[in-house]
Amino acid sequence: MKSLLADAKCIVIKVGSSLVTNNGEGLDQMAIAAWAAQIAQLVRPANGDIQARKVVLVSSGAVAEGMQRLGWKKRPTAVNELQAAAAVGQMGLVQMYESCFAQHSLHTAQVLLTHDDLADRKRYLNARSTLRTLLDLGVIPIINENDTVVTDEIRFGDNDTLASLVANLIEADALVILTDQAGLYSADPRKNPDAKFIQHATAGDEALEQMAGGAGSSVGTGGMLTKVLAAKRAARSGAHTIIASGREKEVLIKLASGEVIGTHLHTEQGKMLAKKQWMADHLRVSGQLKLDTGAVKVLRTDGKSLLPVGVVAVEGSFERGDVVACLDEQGKEIARGLVNYSSAETARILRQPSSEIASILGYVDEAELIHRDNLILL
Repeated sequence: MKSLLADAKCIVIKVGSSLVTNNGEGLDQMAIAAWAAQIAQLVRPANGDIQARKVVLVSSGAVAEGMQRLGWKKRPTAVNELQAAAAVGQMGLVQMYESCFAQHSLHTAQVLLTHDDLADRKRYLNARSTLRTLLDLGVIPIINENDTVVTDEIRFGDNDTLASLVANLIEADALVILTDQAGLYSADPRKNPDAKFIQHATAGDEALEQMAGGAGSSVGTGGMLTKVLAAKRAARSGAHTIIASGREKEVLIKLASGEVIGTHLHTEQGKMLAKKQWMADHLRVSGQLKLDTGAVKVLRTDGKSLLPVGVVAVEGSFERGDVVACLDEQGKEIARGLVNYSSAETARILRQPSSEIASILGYVDEAELIHRDNLILL
């Protein structure tokens, strides 16, 4: 079996902090130059065995570089200090990538994203259009979270999550997450000598989440669990995921040539409709609707719309057109969609047949609370 990257034409590559910094001691110029050289070969291959690809790079390292520039030895916990470190470090990070890619006659573009950019439909579409235009122009987008303005409540939290969202945004064929570990193990190999290496698995398999441990580096914020969840998210747009060691020499070139390195997480899902994919990608929803057993069945097995009569409770504050979560009676999210009525209106019409909406509210926008076309099962 060949690498999942061999036939991928559009890829998102994520490199962690430990791979672009000297263990937190600022940026590693030699390492970044090596990443630029490999990506240049993917974009403009000299080897006839490798096809040209469009590449987006999600790079950590801004906070670590900022800490080094500011003379801080310990990663701060205060949000304002982290944002200051990111602002200072982002200058050095982008400057170094720009100079390294320039050695291969490639332009780069800095793209800073927040959750709000992807949660708002118009901004989401604008971000997708910009990234696709940059790729068509042969530019390498360097993406990071906009740490200087984002609040803790709405941040992505780690670049693994951000990379998976970007993969969905541009409908990439593959997501490559490079880390300081060889890939995914059945247990933490640093603690359990009997841990078995997982070379092939299916993205979204719940057993993978149980195997994954917590954060493993004092420099970065992500662990194997965030990578497994990122693969699950990327699979919604049909993207395969590879988790591999960035310490492996020429790892990207080897993967592109078909060599199987690291853990390959296949997706069995087809590409999701862009609008439904956008709904599924919301890290936070505006509210929740708790459904009765009949409504859960209607959504899951009958493929129908959600009507007010099947809703037993409303939580949160939302307006018409917001994305809300649909929960079963055990509180598990089974779907989400664009709601046709505000939270206040929904509270008034829940448990009521659609024929009563007009008499209760004085008007009818839609007979359905969430139309099937605007609903995605999870």
